[in-house]
Amino acid sequence: MCPNCRAFITVTDRVCPYCDAQVGPRAVDTRGGQFVASFMPRANVTSILILALNVIFYAGQTLSSQRLTSAGIEYGPAEFLGHQWWRLLTAGFLHGGILHIAMNSWSLWILVTEVEQFYGTSRLLVSYVVSTFTGFLLAALVTPYSQVLGASCAAFGLMGTMLAMGLRGRADPLAQAVRSHYGNWLVFGLLMSIGGGISLTGHIGGFLGGLVVGFIAGLPGLPGTPRETIWKVAAGAAVLLVALAWLQAGLYMASAS
Repeated sequence: MCPNCRAFITVTDRVCPYCDAQVGPRAVDTRGGQFVASFMPRANVTSILILALNVIFYAGQTLSSQRLTSAGIEYGPAEFLGHQWWRLLTAGFLHGGILHIAMNSWSLWILVTEVEQFYGTSRLLVSYVVSTFTGFLLAALVTPYSQVLGASCAAFGLMGTMLAMGLRGRADPLAQAVRSHYGNWLVFGLLMSIGGGISLTGHIGGFLGGLVVGFIAGLPGLPGTPRETIWKVAAGAAVLLVALAWLQAGLYMASAS
């Protein structure tokens, strides 16, 4: 049926023979493409930048013969006895292999975009950095002699931030959908974390950090208000803290060579 004049036309017509209106493809003909597209994460500038940073540092790990890994990986005695605090942040940008970074990149591409869509860039950056820190801090406290690295602490933190939105508005249909969706993500992720070589404590710590940020932050208000200015300043401080951590790691690596 023509969407313009409602006349019956054939399934092969692309222009209605009665009113000359352009006719698009039928919904049934586009379902295959929609099915494929549903597996493709959306991209935005922030997610691309974060993934680019992870890829750059992964390349640095390879080119430096893993000296960068040694300087930035989370390791309890180094942080608590050697006062190498930066590892609690730098470890979140390092990975243990191509499959490791590929899996984390896929999760982050989706999560970063969706958190930014609801919370805005400032809250996203704060959540990313805080959950990275809390994830590796809990791992260092509970399993101090394990060496942990990877962006999955931040990924679990972003899940927590989204779940905070779902828990704050329990009766809202959107909140219910978010709570169900990310609740499933969380359960699946924690079950996967039980396997060997994966830091369950790091994932739990990251989730808790992101959850707290989500509850404290709430959704964005009007631009230019004092509350939004505070979150912009907090985001800038988070970025500067990560930059300082990597500066410290670079100085440590230079002194050790």
